Amino acid sequence: MRHKSVLLKEIIDNLNLKPGMTVVDGTLGAGGHSLAVLEKILPGGKLISIDWDRRAVKNFQKKITDGIYISGHGRIAGGPAPVASNANGEDISPSAFVPLFSGDKIVGYWRGANDNYSSLDKILGKSGIKKIDAVFADLGFSSDQIEDAKRGFSFLKDGPLDMRYSPETQPLTAADVVNEYPEEKLVEIFWKYGEEKFARRIAREIRNRREKRKIREIRELVEIISKAIPEKQKHGRIHFATRIFQALRIEVNQELKNLKVFLEKAVDSLALQGKSAIISFHSLEDRIVKQFFQKESQGCLCPPKFPKCACDHKARLKIITKKPIVSSLGEIKTNPRARSAKLRVAEKI
Repeated sequence: MRHKSVLLKEIIDNLNLKPGMTVVDGTLGAGGHSLAVLEKILPGGKLISIDWDRRAVKNFQKKITDGIYISGHGRIAGGPAPVASNANGEDISPSAFVPLFSGDKIVGYWRGANDNYSSLDKILGKSGIKKIDAVFADLGFSSDQIEDAKRGFSFLKDGPLDMRYSPETQPLTAADVVNEYPEEKLVEIFWKYGEEKFARRIAREIRNRREKRKIREIRELVEIISKAIPEKQKHGRIHFATRIFQALRIEVNQELKNLKVFLEKAVDSLALQGKSAIISFHSLEDRIVKQFFQKESQGCLCPPKFPKCACDHKARLKIITKKPIVSSLGEIKTNPRARSAKLRVAEKI
């Protein structure tokens, strides 16, 4: 299945991009949003595309190296990035950027960063960037990750219980969680991250099964979930295993914790009037983004009864989207995963 970027036009329009801007894509994925950004910020712009998944960065880097067609700019190809380091051999300069050529003329720069977006400040520092004009993230995972059964993200394909975005750097797998977490801890994450009302029954069934043998495959876990859920509850709008797989993925990758860190660092990194835009796909993520934007758009956060402000909090954001932007019926028809997408945008003040 070819990956389709969700809310592509909406996010690009709301970032208000112009040539020469410096922009960060916090979740590169298949690269659809990054390509659309380059169209708007060339000539003269710089784009940093971050992804924890090494393959995502390598795949996009290959596209850049081979040459890509960008509307309004023709064929753009990336040249080799020059190397610069200090006495300790550490990369210290913007030379980590790959120059983008149109013919023999440099029209912009791109850098791919294989890291978690919660490391935004370190990535910018290493790139020699102090302030950025826009930052955005699409919190969904890509079709490439879903389609690869070895990654363990989809309950529709049998494979190992993995679910790591970065297998090279993350030791904890979904199998580790399922087999090693105490029963009460499983109940907690199934309820907290999956909002699963049968969390206790499912955790108990997992405990009973793992006492006999370790649970290693997706098929085994789906069977366990199916056994724990009443038959009449299995035929709703979403698959009965959806919430448990979501909870495990969030736990393995610490998604909500990393999102909170990223949101803070994104605001710190923005120049005045710079935009922050986030596409979320479930209520837990959207709630975090909504509450963060609301908090940072307010001044004093002290309780109303306080006679004098003691928090010294200053508003740093202006909310652009009073209500989240959602996908059109047309987009949902051609890309069903867009159904649950919500875009929120705020501006640095």
